[in-house]
Amino acid sequence: MHAPLLRHRSARVLAVAALAALACRLNLGGPDLPSGGPQASDRTATEAASAWEQALADARTTGRLTIIVSEAQLTSSLAARAASGDSWLRSPQVSLRDGEILVYGVVRQDPFEANVRLSIAPVVDAEGHLGFELGEADFGPLPASQGLRRNLSAMLSEVLAGPLGSLATGFRVTSVAVADGELAIVAELR
Repeated sequence: MHAPLLRHRSARVLAVAALAALACRLNLGGPDLPSGGPQASDRTATEAASAWEQALADARTTGRLTIIVSEAQLTSSLAARAASGDSWLRSPQVSLRDGEILVYGVVRQDPFEANVRLSIAPVVDAEGHLGFELGEADFGPLPASQGLRRNLSAMLSEVLAGPLGSLATGFRVTSVAVADGELAIVAELR
């Protein structure tokens, strides 16, 4: 009589343990996230949007668009975009150095979670369209799937080139520079 009761309890304990394991995220590690970098804030994301609006307004009168965006503004804009949709990227942090945009964060695809470091290079094609190429993508022990890379690439392009992209037919990007914590974009009206 005790054996069936013991087996029933053991099965119940195993079932509860299995459900608890499924409810938890499995952290796969990945690159260390930087400390002391810019933190996302709604206020800074709003400042970035206002800077774009002002640059676009100035371009209507001067024929030339110049915008300089800081690491904090890009971090905040990326965090706002990630929070507003079905994004896999959480807690983004942007570093702008030596022609390279580095994005650190946490990628979640239940039940897995991994730290990520993305290396992105801004590119301007022959027609003056601004784009961003995702180079390295360090997700820890597992390779990044093409779907995840496409999703992150699209999100980054939307945040980084979004205001210009919506007016792409009206502007021709002439230069892009990434250095010392800033991203500078210069464009002219077509």
